[in-house]
Amino acid sequence: MNRRVFMKAGAMSLVTMGLNPTFLRRAVFAQGLPGGTKGKILICLFQRGAADALNIVVPHGEAEYYRLRPNIGIPRPGTLSAGPAGVMGNANSVGAIDLDGFFGLHPSLAPMKELYDRGLLAPVHAVGSPSNTRSHFDAQDYMETGTPDNKGTSDGWLNRYLAVRGTCAECQKPSAFNAVAFASQTPRILEGPAPTIAMASLDDFTVRATGSDVQRLEALYRTGSADLIHGAGAETFDAVKMLKSANPQQYQPANGANYPNSPFARSLKQIAQLIKSNVGLEVAFADVGGWDTHVQQGAATGQLANRLGDFAQSISALVADLGEKMGDVVIVTMSEFGRMARQNGTGGTDHGHAGALFVIGGEVKGHKVYGKWPGLAREQLYEGRDLALTTDFRTVFAEILSKHLGAHGSEKIFPGFDAKQGWLGVV
Repeated sequence: MNRRVFMKAGAMSLVTMGLNPTFLRRAVFAQGLPGGTKGKILICLFQRGAADALNIVVPHGEAEYYRLRPNIGIPRPGTLSAGPAGVMGNANSVGAIDLDGFFGLHPSLAPMKELYDRGLLAPVHAVGSPSNTRSHFDAQDYMETGTPDNKGTSDGWLNRYLAVRGTCAECQKPSAFNAVAFASQTPRILEGPAPTIAMASLDDFTVRATGSDVQRLEALYRTGSADLIHGAGAETFDAVKMLKSANPQQYQPANGANYPNSPFARSLKQIAQLIKSNVGLEVAFADVGGWDTHVQQGAATGQLANRLGDFAQSISALVADLGEKMGDVVIVTMSEFGRMARQNGTGGTDHGHAGALFVIGGEVKGHKVYGKWPGLAREQLYEGRDLALTTDFRTVFAEILSKHLGAHGSEKIFPGFDAKQGWLGVV
């Protein structure tokens, strides 16, 4: 069966990211990869576009916040919406959801408050990259490579972790699905020599064939007779069969988990499925855009509120779906930078500096907002306009890799940075 016959055979098709040979080889090479600490999983979620930290984890105890944001600031906790002509009736809360008397969550993040109360959620404020760039492209690149202001880094910090973590007596069985990104192509954070898999959805990694066609396709793989997939080998076909056994189309979330109908939620749902299917997942990645709110950002309602609603409901559903398995899972969110402290003239916010992230999981020391608060007075702002940085993002990521996944050699994962300096004790 030569390449031309294979391409014309409409009775069977292999759907694996467009039959990209490099993608197939990555899956093969993963079979020989040592696993990390047995059963421990890290899920990284990237909010692309620079999420507004000050309206996500709201410093409602600081008067300067409301001076800087008279129209888009999130009201103090307990504030209710007014009905027609200012009459209070059937009012809804539009105020921040109080966490500790000073910080609160945006009202659209209500599902996250339960996680905070259970001790599973730890917000980290005034965190981010020390780079002063306001370019989305550069800032995302620096956060994913873990080397701020160094454009020469070729691999991502998650891939470096996979490459240097080594072996251990309690390592999990090697798997083709050790590191998976739900993306159309490998994200920067996972680029590098260690094998990873990128797929838009589980359906993209499925053999759509029956009966003798499956046998013919398997024979093609095992003989390597087609140059299209030469070098892929039998292991890739075995990996496809492993995922097929998870039965993506028939998956039912557990524990009453209710995922929104959004691309981000579908990615998280499929991450839950991989975890519960025991295919050897150790690192998962997904991203969600729409955070670049220059115009008409809104306050308790509006553009940002809608985005946060989907974000919070999706994460809450993932945590509920995983249930007791969250004891072995840590979720970390990130965004390339925050936004300007003062609202702009179009009801939005421009590119800023420090931001906020969430760490969620059974091993997380939650029910506390972490990070040193720098203040919002003019003399406290970075360059007189932005939330100042007090925690380098590498500090948080290195602590998670070390304490949760048992990583060694943090100086190789974050070269040139003392990753142990200033650990917050989040995990």
